[in-house]
Amino acid sequence: MTLWFDDLVVGRSWTSPSRTVTGADVGAFAGLTGDHYGLHTSEEFARRTPYGTRIAHGLLGLTFAHGLMWARTGELNESVVAFLGMADWRFRAPLHLGATIHVEYEVTAQRRSESDPSRGVVEFGVRVLDHDATVLQDGTKTLLVAARPR
Repeated sequence: MTLWFDDLVVGRSWTSPSRTVTGADVGAFAGLTGDHYGLHTSEEFARRTPYGTRIAHGLLGLTFAHGLMWARTGELNESVVAFLGMADWRFRAPLHLGATIHVEYEVTAQRRSESDPSRGVVEFGVRVLDHDATVLQDGTKTLLVAARPR
């Protein structure tokens, strides 16, 4: 079921499906971005860090959050016009390989576009959590969303 701008009222919230972070995910992300920092790609290097083991890239967690929020649910596939940005994104705890994560998110603000009433801006408060309910990352994501077609 597609959700449109008017469906996204302040306070509406969701919990995404979950996924487990794997070494293959980290390797693919390192290859894609060119970020082969040893904390993510070398167990020998990572053992000497405060984490004691490899952890996933923080930006990989942010990327997973985006996919879990919308791509996996499909609720906004037809209505999102654009991803406008993020605010106050914080990396609060390490994203460990083997962690199963999910996203909790809610509409925190909504305003119709003044220049085009067929769409509006929606802000989402987002939290990425692991299987122990530890908040790993959080912040605000902003989307431009179409109104329901008439």
